[in-house]
Parts: sequence; structure tokens; C-alpha cells
Amino acid sequence: MAGGAPAKADEPQPHPPKEQLPNISYCITSPPPWPEAIILGFQHYLVMLGTTVIIPTSLVPQMGGGNEEKAKVIQTLLFVAGLNTLLQSLFGSRLPAVIGGSYTFVPTTISIILAGRFSDTTDPVERFKRIMRAIQGSLIVASTLQIVLGFSGLWRIVTRFLSPLSVVPLVSLVGFGLYEFGFPGVAKCVEIGLPQLILIVFVSQYVPHVIKSRRHLFERFAVIFSVAVVWIYAYLLTVGGAYNGKAPKTQISCRTDRAGLIDAAPWIRVPYPFQWGAPSFDAGEAFAMMMASFVALVESTGAFIAVSRYASATPMPPSILSRGIGWQGVAILVSGLFGTVNGSSVSVENAGLLALTRVGSRRVVQISAGFMIFFSILGKFGAVFASIPAPIIAALYCLFFAYVGAGGLSFLQFCNLNSFRTKFILGFSVFMGLSVPQYFNEYTAINGYGPVHTGARWFNDIVNVPFSSEAFVAGCLAYFLDNTLHRKDSGIRKDRGKHWWDKFRSFKGDSRSEEFYSLPFNLNKYFPSV
Repeated sequence: MAGGAPAKADEPQPHPPKEQLPNISYCITSPPPWPEAIILGFQHYLVMLGTTVIIPTSLVPQMGGGNEEKAKVIQTLLFVAGLNTLLQSLFGSRLPAVIGGSYTFVPTTISIILAGRFSDTTDPVERFKRIMRAIQGSLIVASTLQIVLGFSGLWRIVTRFLSPLSVVPLVSLVGFGLYEFGFPGVAKCVEIGLPQLILIVFVSQYVPHVIKSRRHLFERFAVIFSVAVVWIYAYLLTVGGAYNGKAPKTQISCRTDRAGLIDAAPWIRVPYPFQWGAPSFDAGEAFAMMMASFVALVESTGAFIAVSRYASATPMPPSILSRGIGWQGVAILVSGLFGTVNGSSVSVENAGLLALTRVGSRRVVQISAGFMIFFSILGKFGAVFASIPAPIIAALYCLFFAYVGAGGLSFLQFCNLNSFRTKFILGFSVFMGLSVPQYFNEYTAINGYGPVHTGARWFNDIVNVPFSSEAFVAGCLAYFLDNTLHRKDSGIRKDRGKHWWDKFRSFKGDSRSEEFYSLPFNLNKYFPSV
């Protein structure tokens, strides 16, 4: 260059932030071909079975129920999950989110099971039904919290103040906070859990680079392929007598014939509301369940955001998030009416499956809801899949929860990571989100009760349950700090990444919101989103 300054060498450029996640094969509105969509839907059904089976398996025996009751509860939970997933994808957030059972409600449910008023019932099945009716009553009352917050638009006002910075700890710990269900579950039967973990990572991440497939068969169907292989291997170990004479715990975790579900499940049975009798109500238990419902609401907000990211949709307008929460309240109400022993929330593992398959299609999840309803009515067929050993499911969790956590971290692309304010909010909220629940859970494991231990069991739950949730602690702390720490400074708005989300603050701010989130059957005319 004559007379000018020397040409500047090409400087490395940062990766540009993306409002929609690139490299997704099918986004919300673009369904894959029918044969592929049906297999992908079945895969979602397989993945959500884990939570659906694990929760009743641990709770029903404590309530006095046997294998028959356990099979009926699993069927009911599956049926209600299918119903709620359809409602959520049609009228709620419109995201491909599976609405299934939730671990958040388990501590409060256990408190109801241990309540003294059931100890005088000697017949175990009668005791089971009495406890179930009490759980139903508290769930029905607790559902009003999410219904009111969602449909009144109050949650819309709250989520307007979310920024990419405050979303990072919330969404990350929705995934990473479930670490106790990952490898500890695999280790319960390491000879089938570990091969499953290694196989799914190998098939989904390495094989596609060695064997090129235009249809992305290996990434998309890694779950079905790896589960089938390891399940057959586990069956051969069981039949070969590898576990004969082993400890009962090992037998329950490892054997493929231990669940007792196939024998106990009826051939055909349609779950119906009030199948266990009329619900009973207790004010204290209802308040405790309301607190669990609020914790589930915060966690589901994070899970919805992760699902929208992996479905390659634009950030959710607050009104759509609020509508989704309202329909999740309806899901808890339906759980209470049918008697599923558990509340409902967004399935985190299915959000991770969207990332693994790179298929965020709404139709796929609606097909999976069809599988849930179908197999819940045909009890024996459903029970076959429900008897997959738990360590196989735990190995899948290791991958899916990690994906959801990474989805949360990906929102850092909108924030200024050189700002000390960003570093403080991020680091402090994530650290406390891991540290506080660790103290509460450790204390409970050692003493058999939480740090707050008064005569009123329901009051203990109101304090102990929220502080035992990693996502709740981190999300609330980040939200509070982000909205109170000198946010009036002009530069800080950019540091928080708030300017990226400005056009998504209202439904009409971006034309793509209409494409992804508008209601079907022209219902937007009657129920407009703001």
C-alpha cells in the first residue's frame, strides 16, 4: 500500500451472538417426515419414562401400596403426562416441551405420607388410598398458584425483568443441579450403567464423523440404538444368573425382571379422575405443596427457556412464558384430579433430548404424547418399556442434563464477560445455588429432617424445599442481584445483554414470535398475546 499505514493483519473475530440457535435440523414449525417423526416421538416417550417410573416406585411402597397399585399409578402418571404435553404444545407455550412428573414435589409428598393421621389404618391398601386422596387434595389447591400467576399475567411482569445474565444461572442449574440423578444412578449397577453411558456418547458424538449419513441417523436415534443394545445385554446377564444370590439392592437395580410391573399391570385400563375416591384437604399440607409448586414454577421457567433455545425459536416473549406457566398450573390440577402421587413440570431430560437429536419439532413431541396415552391404556405393553433398569436411564440423564446446563451457559454470548459486575452476579449466584442446597440436603440425609425442624411439618417444608433446589436458589439470587445492583448506569444495560432482548419484550415486537408462539385455530383473535 503506497503511502498508507501497513495493512493490519486479519485479527481473530469473536463468534457473533445468535438469537436463534443455528444448526438445528428441524425447528418448532418444520416437522420431519412422518416415519422419522414417529421414531423420534417414541424416543421422547422412552426418555420421559425414567422419571415416570422412578417416582411412583419410591413413593407407592411407602404409602402401603403393592405392585398392582404401583402399576396403576405409573399408568395414571403416563396418561396425565400425555394429556398435559398435548395441552401445553397446543394452547400453552406452544414449545416442544414434555410435561411429566417432577422431583420437586417429592419431599412434600413424603411429608404427607409420614403424617400421623394415617398410622391408625391397618389395611395397607386402604392406607395407600387415604394418603393418595390427601396428596390429591393438596395438589388441587397448589395448582391454583400457577394458574393465577400464569393466566393473570403476573408472571409476565416478573419475567419482563429477566436478562440473559440472570437467565444463565437459572437455566444452567436446571440442568447441572440434577447431578445427583446422573452418575450416582449409573453406579447402582455399574456393569450396565457404564456401558450405556459410553455407548450413547460414542454413537451420538463419534460415529457420525466416521460414518457419514445424510439422514443423521446416529445423532438422531442414538437413544433407541444404545438402550436396545444395553437392555438386551442386561437381559442376558439376568437370564444367565449373574445376579443370583446377590444383595436385594443389586437385584432391584440390575435385573430386568425385578420391577414387578409386567405381572401387575392390567391389559387394558383407562385412568379416570377420582379413581382413588374423593380428595381430602388439609390446610398445612396445601400450603407446603403450594411452596413446592412455586419452586417448580421457577425451575420450569428455566426449562422453558432451554427448550425454546434448542427448538431454534426466538427468545420467549414474557406473555408466552406466562401462558405456558398457566397451562402448567392446569397440568398440576389434572395430576391432582387423577391421582398421580406427583405434580407436573417441564421434563428437563426431554429438553436435553432436543439438543442431542437437533430436532425441535412440535409435531414430534405431540406424537410422543400420543405414545404416552396409548401405552398408559395398554398396561402390559407399557409395563415392558417401564421395566428398563434404572441405571440405563441414569446414563441417559448424564448426557441430557449436561445439554440443558450448557444451554444455560450459551446465554453468556449476549453478556459482557469482561465486566466485574457480570462476574460477581454469575459466580456468586451459581456458587450459592450449589452450596446452599448441598447444606440442606446433607443435613437432611444425616438427621432425617431438614435444618428447619419445628413441630409443624408443613412449615418445615415451606422453608426446606425451596432451599434444597439448586435452580431456585441460583435463579432467584441472580434475578435479585441483576435487578438491584446499580442497573441505572447506562453501560450496565449492555453488560447484562438486555438490549438483545428488547424486541422480544412484547409479542408484537418481532414478527418471528407470531410464527413460533401464536395459538392454533385462529385463537389469537380471542386470546391476544401482549
